[in-house]
Amino acid sequence: MTIFFCRCNRKISIFASLKFQQLPKVETKYIFVTGGVVSSLGKGIVAASLACLLEARGYRVTIQKFDPYYNVDPGTLNPYEHGECYVTEDGQETDLDLGHYERFTNMRTSRANNVTSGRIFQSVIDKERRGDYLGKTVQIIPHITDEIKRDIRLLGETGRYDYVITEIGGTVGDIESLPFLESVRQLRWELGRDSVTVHLTYVPYLHAAKELKTKPTQHSVKQLQQLGIQPDILVLRTEKDVPAPMRLKIAQFCNVAPDAVIQSMDCPSIYDVPLMLHSQHLDEIVMRLTGLTSQGEPDLTRWRSFLDRLHGATREVNIGLVGKYVELQDAYKSISEALVHAATYNDLKLKLTYIHSERLDDNNAEELLSGMDGVIIAPGFGQRGIEGKFAALKWLREHDVPTFGICLGMQCMVIEFARNVLGLPQANSTEMNPDTPHNVIDIMEEQKHISNMGGTMRLGAYDCRLKPESRAAKAYGATDVRERHRHRYEFNSAYRTRFEQAGLACVGENPASGLVEVVEIPSLRWFVGTQYHPEYSSTVLNPSLLFVDFVKAAADKAQSNTDQ
Repeated sequence: MTIFFCRCNRKISIFASLKFQQLPKVETKYIFVTGGVVSSLGKGIVAASLACLLEARGYRVTIQKFDPYYNVDPGTLNPYEHGECYVTEDGQETDLDLGHYERFTNMRTSRANNVTSGRIFQSVIDKERRGDYLGKTVQIIPHITDEIKRDIRLLGETGRYDYVITEIGGTVGDIESLPFLESVRQLRWELGRDSVTVHLTYVPYLHAAKELKTKPTQHSVKQLQQLGIQPDILVLRTEKDVPAPMRLKIAQFCNVAPDAVIQSMDCPSIYDVPLMLHSQHLDEIVMRLTGLTSQGEPDLTRWRSFLDRLHGATREVNIGLVGKYVELQDAYKSISEALVHAATYNDLKLKLTYIHSERLDDNNAEELLSGMDGVIIAPGFGQRGIEGKFAALKWLREHDVPTFGICLGMQCMVIEFARNVLGLPQANSTEMNPDTPHNVIDIMEEQKHISNMGGTMRLGAYDCRLKPESRAAKAYGATDVRERHRHRYEFNSAYRTRFEQAGLACVGENPASGLVEVVEIPSLRWFVGTQYHPEYSSTVLNPSLLFVDFVKAAADKAQSNTDQ
């Protein structure tokens, strides 16, 4: 099946909640997204884009990611391994692709939307220990594959979704992916017309030969076919246009309908991909293959409006991000995307500069930071690079540069203020120095007796009550907000009075526990730290209001400098 990108002159708006007529209830359809040739082709973006299009047609859609590694979840993984760890509202630590799923759609993901081999095997072994298998020999087939199939169908069986999109991590041919692909093969037979397989593959361009090469795609599909799975749709990831005759050749070699071979070329932004795929009728092809008739166009008006503002912005805002994983920008994916959303809604073009905190100190802080209109102090864990964050915060505070500290970034704000304003030079977090005489950041009480690292932090969405006059409350336009957390350490309230008397205000706290969630320095232009992660909830159609206000403050600072 071939998918073509077509441009539609009609304005389209996204999300059924606005103007969709009620569609008749349909049996849940399952879409499997696999990848071949190389990793990092963008399966998550293709899956999220397809979900965006189907949702814009009024269907109820969810996406799940099945990862073949044996970690129970990504929570204990170093960001260098898989990029950032994304956290859902129910507190599950997940793959970063779930961030794309939420940013592209109206959905909120949960524990059921990300499953790893580790979790599958752990569940099967737990059942075996309980005697659930009645003495049977536990094997990949049927026990592991049945567990995978159960998790794939879990969301569909709730009755809440018309389409469940399942992305299989890794590439065809990886030994770790075999149980997942075998489960897909079995489900294709069980589901019949209620399932579709989309295979994303790579068509390289050899500059020396000045040719596109289709052999990698052919071999990738052949490997998939040898596993018993015939793809219905091919998405060709390419840097060059794949001519129609070449797409026809691929269709013939791969037993796919010619109109179901779609190309996915590089776009100006990832948010252009849904329109590119729609222009090649991907959503219509999926509906046809699952027995549904497409009527009219998806409502993407607000999506197009966002893209018009994204591409139409000419005034630039320079934002710096200080962190220790800047070599791997996926480590801060949700932050960078939240900044894109915020800049777009301010009609600004984002220029994001990554600044390595290990290479920053008091001597070069001005050189590295003076060109920034605003700076993010990134989240993270551990001692490495922490002193660079303190140096950055000292310079930014003294020069009144809009500054946003997130999680560890907020904790660093507190520590730097304690050292340089309160006169407590040995102030620290007990994470960095358990013996510090001034533990202005301390481990949470309920964390003190926890030994296991995985899934044991304060995770998921919690309420926060903001002081009405605070900068944060004005940004949100509300005093009661709910944001997601991922931390073990907290602001030590024993020092609260000293901080507030010296000018650092505690303006947000959890109403149930009294934990300080938000700090700011009211006397400065914009100097706010949040213990939570507002970047996780920022989407294309609903940007984080705190990020929007931060970027606006940065742009105002740049404008005031220009006017002087």
